[in-house]
Parts: sequence; structure tokens; C-alpha cells
Amino acid sequence: MKEIQKEITPLSADDLFIVLNHPSAKFDYPVHHHSDFEINLVMDTYGKRIVGDSVEDFSTLDLVMIGPNVPHAWFGEIVENNHVVTIQFSDKLLDFPILEKRLFNSIKTLMLEAQRGLVFSEKTQLEIKEKILKLTKMQGFQTVLEFLSILHSLSIADRRVLISNQYDSQAVVRTSKSRRITKVCEYIEKNYEEPIKLGEVAALVNISESAFSHFFKKKTNTSFIDYLTNIRIAHACQLLTETTHSIAEICYACGFNNLSNFIRTFKKKKGNTPSEHRTLIEQLLIKY
Repeated sequence: MKEIQKEITPLSADDLFIVLNHPSAKFDYPVHHHSDFEINLVMDTYGKRIVGDSVEDFSTLDLVMIGPNVPHAWFGEIVENNHVVTIQFSDKLLDFPILEKRLFNSIKTLMLEAQRGLVFSEKTQLEIKEKILKLTKMQGFQTVLEFLSILHSLSIADRRVLISNQYDSQAVVRTSKSRRITKVCEYIEKNYEEPIKLGEVAALVNISESAFSHFFKKKTNTSFIDYLTNIRIAHACQLLTETTHSIAEICYACGFNNLSNFIRTFKKKKGNTPSEHRTLIEQLLIKY
């Protein structure tokens, strides 16, 4: 298995953001990650997109926002007149005092969510496509206003998270704003390889099992069992990508106690078996 490459982006300390304009893109960049945020607009081609543990087909038009250090790549067909525009900006933007102001609340939320990868609705894709193409032809201070307008439009748009909800368990903690949920998530992250029962986790935060189930679902928008399963599947995806361990070894290393159940659950969650997932990732990683 090839390693996922770390990219050093052209973004300098003096840049608010940069725009990379690629008419007739060759899609010759392997799966990689970098320390900056990225908005990627892919037009007039089709193929497969990797973002974290998500592998999906895309076609015609694709608009994705990615947070820092998320592995990603587009493997598109070399269709005549395809076009890719990438906007990159520093993760330090999250620390700008202006993001603490009320009018910027939705943009800050967008940036936090982007750390799990976001894909946008067709309506938003069409709207933002025009804004981004306009941005590529602008210069000077007006580009700042257009950039902020793009972020604001994305922040109020329909979007879908790409990476498994528990690929970054801190995202759940940030969203829940609950010390009890933080304690539970930290416990699961440290112990997901072992059998974890609902009762022991409920006792951890001094709540009855039934009350805890309702509390967890209300705060995280997912059941405790689904959360635990998802975090195990997410770790399995990482091991499938980053190691040569057998499927059985990965099964037991991620807290599953039955191989057939692991394969069945993985296929239900990811749409393919662990072996198929590994083969697909290997093909995409080795392609270039």
C-alpha cells in the first residue's frame, strides 16, 4: 500500500487565500493531505472522489469543501475541456477574531464541519460555480468580498458530510457541547477495540441505561450503538488503507468479535466489503 502523500500548498503567510485554475486538468495527483482548507470545483468530467474514508462516484459537476489534513483526491477521466478550480486558505482563518462575531457564526460552523469533508447540493453547485468562475477573473480587494460571499453562500447551503461521523470523534463533541458526551466519546475512542456495553458507559456519566440512550441520541443525532459501530468501521477503513493486516486481524482489532458480522456490517455501512474497499483504494492509490 502506498503512503498518502503530504502536500505543501503554495499558500504563503501573506495570502488570505489562493485560487488554482486548471483548465483541462490531468488528475495526476495521488491521494494527499495538507494543512489548509480547500474548496474544490470539478466540472465537465466524471470519475471517483476520495475524501477521508469516503469513496464516491462523481459526474459533470462536483463541489466539495475539505478541512485541514483530510486525505483526498479526484480520479477523473481526461475529458476534453474539463475544468478544475481549487481555492485554498489557511486553517488559521478559524482563529481570526472576526469569526467570533454573530454575522460570521454560520461561516465558522461551516469550517468546523468541513473537517469531515462536505459535498453540496446540485442547486448550490450551480450557484457557486458561477461565483468561483467569476473569482478567477478578478483582482484586488474585490476578490476578498467575493471569497467571503462564497463562504457565506456555502455556510447557508444544503450539504452532506462525506467522512463517517466518527472518523473525527471531536466533531461530535464540538456539536454536542456536552461534557457528558465528551467523556463518553473519549472513553469509546480509547476502548473501541474492547467489548463496550451500554450499561458501563451509562454508569460512566451516572445515568440509567434508558435515560442515557435518549440523552445520547438527542445530543449526537445518532444512537449509541450506531456511534460505536461507526467509529469501529472508520478505524477499520484506516487500517484497510494504511496497513497490510488481514481482514480478520482488522475485524478483531476494531472491536468486532465475529468476522461474518464485521463483513456484513461493513458492507451495510460502506456499500462494499472490506476486501472490495481495500482493492478500490489500492487501485486509486497506485494509479499514478
